This record gives sequence, C-alpha cells and structure tokens, in this order.
Amino acid sequence: MAGPRHDPSLYRERDLVPIRRALVSVSDKTDLLVLAGALAGAGVEIVSTGSTASTIRDAGFAVTDVAGVTGFPESLDGRVKTLHPGVHAGLLADLRLEDHERQLEELGILPFELVVVNLYPFVETVASGAQGDDVVEQIDIGGPAMVRASAKNHANVAIVVSPESYPSIVQALERGGTTLVHRRELAARAFAHTADYDRAVATWFAEETLADEDLPQHLTIRAERLATLRYGENSHQRAAIYTRVGGHGIAQATQLQGKEMSYNNYVDADAALRAAFDMVKPAVAIIKHANPCGIAVTAPNALDPIASAHLRAHECDPVSAFGGVIAANRTVTLKMAENLRDIFTEVIVAPDFEPEALELFKLKKNLRVLQLPADWKQEPMDVRLVSGGLLLQDADRFPDDIESVAAGWQLVSGERPSADEMQNLIFAWKACRAVKSNAIVLAKASATVGIGMGQVNRVDSCRLAVERAGDRVVGSVAASDAFFPFSDGPQVLIDAGVSAIVQPGGSVRDDETIALARERGVTMFFTNERHFFH
Repeated sequence: MAGPRHDPSLYRERDLVPIRRALVSVSDKTDLLVLAGALAGAGVEIVSTGSTASTIRDAGFAVTDVAGVTGFPESLDGRVKTLHPGVHAGLLADLRLEDHERQLEELGILPFELVVVNLYPFVETVASGAQGDDVVEQIDIGGPAMVRASAKNHANVAIVVSPESYPSIVQALERGGTTLVHRRELAARAFAHTADYDRAVATWFAEETLADEDLPQHLTIRAERLATLRYGENSHQRAAIYTRVGGHGIAQATQLQGKEMSYNNYVDADAALRAAFDMVKPAVAIIKHANPCGIAVTAPNALDPIASAHLRAHECDPVSAFGGVIAANRTVTLKMAENLRDIFTEVIVAPDFEPEALELFKLKKNLRVLQLPADWKQEPMDVRLVSGGLLLQDADRFPDDIESVAAGWQLVSGERPSADEMQNLIFAWKACRAVKSNAIVLAKASATVGIGMGQVNRVDSCRLAVERAGDRVVGSVAASDAFFPFSDGPQVLIDAGVSAIVQPGGSVRDDETIALARERGVTMFFTNERHFFH
C-alpha cells in the first residue's frame, strides 16, 4: 500500500511559482550577464559556483557561493562542488507537501525555484580532436545530477539548460513567476539535454574501443536534425538530414549558394567525395545516381591541375554527366568553374573555392555549392540500417602507401608494366572501389574511359564498360572489384583491346582466366583483396 506521501490529497496546487532563489552554474556563458542582471533586478538571490560566480560578481551583481550554502569547499579540482544535501534538498523538495516544507525548515535549507545549468563542453572537446584524459575531464557529473533533480521536481523548480531559454525566464520574472506549463516544457528539454549528453559520452567510449579486436557490445549513435528536406528519394517519402555529433562529413558542409539540398543530392555528394578523395593527386569525380560517370586525376604538367582533372573526368561519359554531382579534392579554380559554364550540374562540393569561381557560379542560380568543413575526413566506420537493427563495419579504405602494396600484387600473366602503366592500374583499382558492384572500370592515363556497374553478373558489367568506352577501350587497363567467376568477362575485355587487368583473384576457375590472359599476352595482377560496394 502506498504511503501517505503518495496520497493525492496531500499535494497543494502550485501553478505560478515566484522566483526568489536561483542556482546558476554554466559552462557556456553566452548572455549570462543579461540573465544575472534580470535576476538581480528582480531581487532574486543568486547562488553560483566557480568561474560562473566570478563572472557575475565581477559584473557588479551579488552572488552567494555554493560553498557558503553547503559549508564545504569546492575540492578535487572542482570535481566536487554541488554534490551535497544542502544543494540537492533545495532542488528536490516538493513544496506541495507540508512535510517537505517542514523538513527543509528543520534542516535550515532554502529551496530553489530556478536552476540554470549547462554542462561541460564534452562534445566540443571531442570534436576538437582531444583524446584520453582531456576528454574524460569534460564528463560532467554534478551538472547532470542538478539538471535531472530539478527536471524531476518541475512542479516547483524551473530548469534551464540553454541560453536560448533565458528570454522566457526574463518574461517570467516580469509576470511574477513561472507557470506549470512553462516548467514542464523546460523539464522536457532538460531531460532531452542530459540524454543527448549521456549518449555522446557513451558513443565516445564505444568508439574508443573500435581499435580493439572486438567491436563494441553496445553502440549509441547520436544525431540532431539539421533540416527537413522537401522529400526523400521520391516525392511521397518524408526526409530529413541529421548531423552526427563529432561528424566531419557532408552533413557538416556549408552551402554557399543554390537551391536547398535534396535527399538524393546528399547521397550523390557523399558518393562523389568517396571517389575523389581516394586519390592523392588533384582529382574530380562526377556522380549520377550514386555511381561514377567519370573519375580522373590531373594530366601531367597541367597548368591548372583541378580543372584538368575535371575535363578528363567529364570526357569519360559526357551524356551521363548532365545533371551530375561533382566533388573535387582540391580548391575549385576559376578555370574549372569556366569549364562548368555550359554543363548542367546539380551540386559541386570541394574543400574551398577561389573567389572568382564563386562569382562565376552565381550566374548558375540553381547550382548548389558546398564547402567541406576544414576538419573534413573520411569516417573510420560504416553504418547501415537494416530492418530491426543496423550493420557496422570498418570503412573500406586504401592505405596511404598503396604503391608499396601494389608492388606486392601477384603477377599471374604477362610482363610487369612500366611505372606509368602501374600508376594507371593503381588508379583503376582505386576508382573501382567507388563503383557499385558488380564493378568494372576501364582507364587510360589515370582517367576513366568506361565504367560498368550495378549488374547482377560480371560479364554484363564488362560489356557495359566496353560499350561506354567505345574506341577508347583499346590500350586501356581494366579493374574488377571482385574475382571473375568465369573467363567470359575477361574474354569480353581482352577481345575489345584491354592491355592489362587487375582483380582480386580467388575463383575456383582462376586457372582458366590466367590461361586466357597468357594466351592473349595480357598482363594480369591478383590483389588478393576485393572492394565490393553495394
């Protein structure tokens, strides 16, 4: 049977609660003095801690230190300040109950009607690249305890966790107090705030374990809605983009001009980044429906390397490039912008843009221009939702010393290529990773000339790549993201004029493919590593 405290008849109604005493302890001091001035002007006693108290006091407002309330000094480098009954009894006392009111009086503790707390900058510290103890020290303990205690007791206490809520408190002071509806709204925000904070901490600890042999037992992903999109892949689907805490990708890019981004724009832009930034030299990738229709690095001795890379990528498939999404791994120059003058393009994304290029882009009002964040980097893990759960894997990345790795590829047919030819094979191998499986890439001089993708058998991808390359197939090299299960695919490539093939190997019929390559005098490497991309 419930005790007398749970008897509804014992609770007194409290709607408008006057603010007489406020506990203020904030890490983010935005507009702190505006709020402190309003509280002081209304005769509210301000109780505060550490640097918050100093800031308020230095501005000329009266402040009571928490140590004066608890009778216990701040200690352990500030780790212990507010974790004391003298504070938490004042936060948790339900003054709708006469018994709570009596106990506070007996203990000599005054209640708080307002608590203003925002937490240590844990998320910002992680985003800055800090590690280890520097991050751990930004895990707030006393702050979340005060926030949760006050939110639980919202019948009596207004809890504020963001400067965005300060104006509503100033208005409450003017009308004589906070209403129950107002306090409940603030409590909902407070619980969401601490939940997000805890998720960020849990995510950091989980990611710290990703270098270990075992993936984390528990995975928490925190993201905040950045924008609601017009629709998803199709007009009948709702959609929004969310930014992940600590993210450094396309979701954090700054849009400099153009119409609002669509769901498909984001998908294609991310795919373009994947392709362009695999390359070390200045490179451009053009994407259509999440697949490349052209990838290239700059031509040797080009006067404008990134403009050269774009022209070479565009030449691969000019028809498909219409309405494409472009990524460049270097600053976009005026010359590259001039190349795009007469080419309809949906999105262009790059680390930076020359001012003259941006001026020229202004003539293309519908072109969306995205600048990557300064700390952009490829994610170390891939996450994919499936019904009822998600899949997590290490991101498929090429090592920085890919040339050294390629030196160890198994030559199973033909002569070892020249240095330039080897660079072309490495380019084709890297470009192949950005193509949806089954993937076949044909390349010349480190530029794609034909791409076959997304087919349910590899021989059809070979035929598609050859068809798109046309006459350019002669003397090109081919890369396959996975082994050839039969020799029919290589037969199509070799008959068309391909001079070298790089593939993972590993088929039970490898001997047939090797025999074909040797018979036709075609160089073939096995990498012993595949690069599926579904």
